[in-house]
Amino acid sequence: MQLPEVGGVLAAEDVAATVDSIAAVQLRDGMVPWFPGGHADPWNHVEAAMALAVGGRRLEAERAYDWLVATQRPDGSWHQYYVEGGVEEPKLDANVCAYPATGVWHHFLTTGDVGFLEELWPVVERAIDFVLDLQTPRGEILWARHPNGTPWPFALLTGSSSIYHSLRCAIAAAERLGHERPDWELSAGALGTVIATRPDAFAPKERWAMDWYYPVLSGVLGGRAGRDRLAARWDVFVMDGRGVRCVSDRPWITAAETCECVLAHDAVGEDEKARLLFEWAHTLRHDDGSYFTGIVYPQEVHFPGEERTTYTAAAVVLAADALCGESPTSGLFRGEGLPDGFPSPSPTLPDPPQHA
Repeated sequence: MQLPEVGGVLAAEDVAATVDSIAAVQLRDGMVPWFPGGHADPWNHVEAAMALAVGGRRLEAERAYDWLVATQRPDGSWHQYYVEGGVEEPKLDANVCAYPATGVWHHFLTTGDVGFLEELWPVVERAIDFVLDLQTPRGEILWARHPNGTPWPFALLTGSSSIYHSLRCAIAAAERLGHERPDWELSAGALGTVIATRPDAFAPKERWAMDWYYPVLSGVLGGRAGRDRLAARWDVFVMDGRGVRCVSDRPWITAAETCECVLAHDAVGEDEKARLLFEWAHTLRHDDGSYFTGIVYPQEVHFPGEERTTYTAAAVVLAADALCGESPTSGLFRGEGLPDGFPSPSPTLPDPPQHA
């Protein structure tokens, strides 16, 4: 399998070292913690599995999906955080539960293994149905449920945007396997519409970079609309020569946010900006191929502490794959091969009830 490489920035052997650094942290049951001895969440666990697949470590990637199968709850959800042998945070986060659909579709694109897709289809279907039970009449997805089933009273723009992309991946899987889920298509239409047109539907998180670029990364805003959104706050979130701040009012650069922003710019054809951000992210590369989570300027101190995380390494690998443009998964965040044109429900739908 040919590994991605980005000329002048990251060679194939460098990608291999980064993927090796992720595999070294994976536990025997398949779970991929953030770092040795740390916790895992299913979203970042899936991101790691995707990077393992891009790096040619199919066995390790499929062990990661085995862990998801083993830990999925009967209602289709997963808890928010796990530690070795148990649950750390029992909340049921909708975005966390949706993201395995992205990973499963990505793995199918990587391997062409229809048997894998068929085996994981029930897992994806249960998870997406759980998530869509949290959709309001207006279209946004409430953030989470408490373990007793009570929904949280608000939605998050980043989470709903990521769910939109996962929902498109789930619909693509359904179509490939000959399953019809028109209800998912209607839900995707409503979700995309509210993300694009109703910023008031979401809890205010404007200081967070992810709320800036995720509507573009997820494919809700493409073309000129996506480029305009990214341009509008580039100077707020991007430190020239450094990368993307995780929050607008602090000089805290993270490699994961920087590489996700690479994917957003790549998705709307801004190749030059995407490559520039990717170059800047490499100030956080460690000699062993792993990546520090973040760095504070001007002190140039890593944070938290000397932490190097698997999800950060995974974001770098996925950005490299997109920029390389030569694999079956390179266009996933450009929407290649994903369905679009979902019908949107009438804009006269009532607003959702207000939760106490």
